[in-house]
Amino acid sequence: MIRMLKFAALALAGLVPFAQAETSQKPVLVIHGGAGVIRASLTPAIEAATRVALLKAVERGYAELKAGKPALDAVTAAITVLEDDPNFNAGKGAVFTHDGHNELDAAIMDGHSLRAGAAAGVRTVRNPILLARAIMEESPHVLMTGSGAEAFAKAHDIALVDLTYFRTERRWQQLQKALVDEKADTASTEPDTTKHFGTAGAVALDRNGRLAAGTSTGGMTNKRYGRVGDAPIIGAGT
Repeated sequence: MIRMLKFAALALAGLVPFAQAETSQKPVLVIHGGAGVIRASLTPAIEAATRVALLKAVERGYAELKAGKPALDAVTAAITVLEDDPNFNAGKGAVFTHDGHNELDAAIMDGHSLRAGAAAGVRTVRNPILLARAIMEESPHVLMTGSGAEAFAKAHDIALVDLTYFRTERRWQQLQKALVDEKADTASTEPDTTKHFGTAGAVALDRNGRLAAGTSTGGMTNKRYGRVGDAPIIGAGT
């Protein structure tokens, strides 16, 4: 989560001089759906579907900017599209933890006010980026986690879903492979970067020269020591 907030802060810091130089700014939207080793697991069909979803996210977010909406709206709209698509490690397509859960994190930052909001370790929030924004705008806090964050989401009419909503067969099989590899190489102390599938994110600059950035992720495959108390969804959908 700290890394996610740093991403948002650095993204904003990198664009601030450009924004301040303009009084009437042409809107800009930049998105990403993950980087690095994620490409190693893409089939041609998955890559094509991923590109379609990325284009949809750009179009959805940029439509907000063209309509004169603030950068925060563009960032939220774009990331929501990526969270709803199973090809990204965020929302619907989140990877599994060691215990067979999907645990979601998201963060958002407003460059104009320098406010930030974040949610971590949630399991039932359909769109964690919406929760992060609500935390920023409707609470005195910057970060909420776990069941407390989910209670806040429910109280603010943010959609909650059943645990099985996030399960995809592709991510489930990635966990099974990680578990097998783990047993075969228990002596290794080196981090396995193939388990890091990146995050989904967006940075927007609106016509008033105001910036916003956000990011959403399911974390890393086979992550340990998450929340306790919920039954894993092992075997669901098989």
